[in-house]
Amino acid sequence: MLGLPANEIVLPIILMSYMQKGMLVDMDNITEIGQILVQNGWTLLTAINVMIFTLLHFPCATTLMTIKKEAGGLKWSVLAFLLPTVCGIVLCMLTTGVWNVVQLII
Repeated sequence: MLGLPANEIVLPIILMSYMQKGMLVDMDNITEIGQILVQNGWTLLTAINVMIFTLLHFPCATTLMTIKKEAGGLKWSVLAFLLPTVCGIVLCMLTTGVWNVVQLII
């Protein structure tokens, strides 16, 4: 739901909540960002699933409102929200399942 206002704000909001500050500090160093995520329990699987879901989740609110206006009804906006979101969830579940099977084999 963090991405509903604008999809590009998801990771900064996550980082701000981990850092418990009202704003981001100097985050030019990508290693520092990685350390914050790892310290808060992120694994490679978490990062992969976040990337997958970020690519496949619902469009931002502005896009949904535009779809509603152009299509003349709420039905297409709801479909535009649900279809990619369900695809993202299912693909993340499949990715996690494959990851777990591979971990058992290795």
